[in-house]
Amino acid sequence: MLQVAPDGLYCPAGNFYIDPWGAVDRAVVTHAHGDHARAGSRAYFCAAPCRPLLEQRLEPGTTIETAAYSQKVRIGSVTVSFHPAGHILGSAQVRVEGDGGVWVVSGDYKREADPTCEPFEPVRCDTFITESTFGLPIFRWDPAPQVIAELLHWWDENRAAGLTTVLFCYTLGKAQRVLAALAEVTDRPVLVHGAMIAMTDVYRRAGVRMLPTELLVDRARQKPLAGELVLAPLLARGTPWMRRLGEFSDAFASGTMRVRGMRRQRNVDRGIVLSDHADWPALLQTVTEVGASRVLTTHGYPEPLARYLRSQGIESGTIRTAWEGEAASA
Repeated sequence: MLQVAPDGLYCPAGNFYIDPWGAVDRAVVTHAHGDHARAGSRAYFCAAPCRPLLEQRLEPGTTIETAAYSQKVRIGSVTVSFHPAGHILGSAQVRVEGDGGVWVVSGDYKREADPTCEPFEPVRCDTFITESTFGLPIFRWDPAPQVIAELLHWWDENRAAGLTTVLFCYTLGKAQRVLAALAEVTDRPVLVHGAMIAMTDVYRRAGVRMLPTELLVDRARQKPLAGELVLAPLLARGTPWMRRLGEFSDAFASGTMRVRGMRRQRNVDRGIVLSDHADWPALLQTVTEVGASRVLTTHGYPEPLARYLRSQGIESGTIRTAWEGEAASA
């Protein structure tokens, strides 16, 4: 019912693509990260909470259609519905039902609770296409509250030492999750890079409670930054923007920080292992819960996960995409 075509994962019976990497007539989008929501298509279809994020990502005037979670929509000869993926605000799995049975495309997902988005909903299906960004047994996450407590402790240590705390993280999803999680344990304001403002404002309008934020460029130059927490994208490193920070200690928040040596490769003082993707145990848990007789893996480490599933008696294979390796939202 779904097949890999030159522009991405295609449904002939509905004449649409799911997260196409090329420009197509109709794109069904799982979420608003740039490796899933590419500009240039004629029309887009997404879960309703995703729309404001897509509007930020795409050109003004782009046609964007939406449906509520679990709402069934007929497209051609198939029925399509969106179901929460727990990845970022508005993220969804895509369920497609037709003569070929029930297929579910996971998009990116995680199983841990996150105050910024709806929790993942296991959807029973015949064929499950699952991400495997962290599809290796080494990837196992500590509980998020523990990671946030460690982040707050590091911030406190830097305050005591007169240092600015700089946390590099992705501008959509990770930054807002950090701000929301910290809001549960402190009320201190946070300084942010300008690239994070638009998406953070969307989250606030959606009712997500986060710490108050201030643009770093709006801070008076004579006011010291020692003791402050600053959130910034990795692209800010080495730019003139960094010169205002004074003496600082920095970290990168990503599941990739679980890999030994990645902190040195990223050239940061600390690695914060906080991911918006499922770890190895969560991937296996999800496969069990959806009950699919066939599981296709994609993104990141698809072959190790598929090989393991085959060893457990589950029919499995891989789907290669234009977006492999480290995801934009790790």
